[in-house]
Amino acid sequence: MVVKSVRGRRRYVAFKVDAELTREALISKLRALKGDDAPYVVQCAEGWAVIRSTPDDVCNDIDTLRLADESAVPIKTSGTLRTLRDKYEVLKRTKVPARK
Repeated sequence: MVVKSVRGRRRYVAFKVDAELTREALISKLRALKGDDAPYVVQCAEGWAVIRSTPDDVCNDIDTLRLADESAVPIKTSGTLRTLRDKYEVLKRTKVPARK
């Protein structure tokens, strides 16, 4: 596991988005706006999305996602995915399976 001092801290932002929006469609929209600097989409399903960001870029990434999906509303920012998934059951239920 890589320590925070090497990779840096991360923030996860949960959003309510258009229920029809898929993860692939959201990634495409974000890449069209920001190219390779687009925030990483952790998950997007059932009208909820989670992006990963750095603490310094959180505000810019929220604005970018709101440009990509005008109905997007930021709900909560957290330092861990576990906190978001524990607070919002839909995020726990729709999470992407871990890589093996």
